[in-house]
Amino acid sequence: MGRFGTTTDYSRIRHWIEARGGHPARIKNAPDSETVRVDFSSETQEEISWDEFFQGLDGSRLAFLHRTKAEDDAARFGKILRRKRRHH
Repeated sequence: MGRFGTTTDYSRIRHWIEARGGHPARIKNAPDSETVRVDFSSETQEEISWDEFFQGLDGSRLAFLHRTKAEDDAARFGKILRRKRRHH
């Protein structure tokens, strides 16, 4: 059974994505420049820089949910989701 974690740490996100052959991207011709994705191909998405990717995450208040422990350490389950609001 796998475990999951959510992070906004740039180094952890980049390492997880690159270790699985992915790169930062956005949907081609997307009207919103902050619409970021993780892509493991290059067919339907436009490759962007890591700086653009992290600006999109922060600008849209997003976090990265990913598998942290699995039988297959190369499992590619990762999802971008809204950050939870913090209560003071």
